[in-house]
Amino acid sequence: MSAPPVAVPGPIPASAGIGLRAVHHEALLAERPGVGWLEAHSENYFADGGGQLDYLSRLRELYPLSLHGVALSLGGVDELDRDHLRRLRRLVDRIAPGLVSEHVCWGAIGGTHLNDLLPLPYTTEALRHLASRVSQLQDTLGRQVLLENVSSYLEFTTSEMSEADFLVALARESGCGLLLDVNNVYVSARNHGFDARAFIARIPPALVGEIHLAGHSVNRFDGGEILIDTHSTHVCPAVWELYEFALRHCGAVPTLIEWDTDIPALGVLVAEARAADDRLEQIRAVAA
Repeated sequence: MSAPPVAVPGPIPASAGIGLRAVHHEALLAERPGVGWLEAHSENYFADGGGQLDYLSRLRELYPLSLHGVALSLGGVDELDRDHLRRLRRLVDRIAPGLVSEHVCWGAIGGTHLNDLLPLPYTTEALRHLASRVSQLQDTLGRQVLLENVSSYLEFTTSEMSEADFLVALARESGCGLLLDVNNVYVSARNHGFDARAFIARIPPALVGEIHLAGHSVNRFDGGEILIDTHSTHVCPAVWELYEFALRHCGAVPTLIEWDTDIPALGVLVAEARAADDRLEQIRAVAA
């Protein structure tokens, strides 16, 4: 492990961070690896107190921190959960994260959560609905949030625009920023047969506040295959290449390594973050 990070807690630097998982709490505190920042899933720290929140507070003293939500169902038709919003606002006020993010998706109906991030039809009606709810979220928190594109396994015949154009329109209408998940772009592009680079090229760089990288799985069946965004393995070479293209388009952007299942030792995540940092340094060198 390398020396502790030199960046003080505060704004998220344009370097590589790792997703904070409970299994690594102790190792992060003991080893203090040289990663640029940490990203925590907001809902894991909604408790009134206790050990998890204590770990988060202690790590917040060592690393810049972002909060990433997975359960608000911004694209759903249920009223936004007031208790969820209250707990998120309390956590944001307590931790003062450098970034706060959520997803362009829905995942609950009738009060039942489906444990998935489900895509929306890319229609004007869906855009207005989502933009209104994003504005409500930002008003509640008193700050801008970033919205992430999700991976998808089906497309709606009712869509009126591309996903990339939908994301850009959402940012312009609501004032949110975008969290560009490069792995999700790759997965969806392979599943639906569109050009992943063309998708990224349609996103104005000024809207992108963060990038996510992760591993995915390939499920093969008779006559075809489907890619699943499992966050269970290393970033694959094709996604690294797409990330390099995204950096050439967007410039150096805070980049997160996500790994949520089959979680490896902390050193494996740190090595992935260093691989991202190497590419970020190359972009800076070209810009200079």
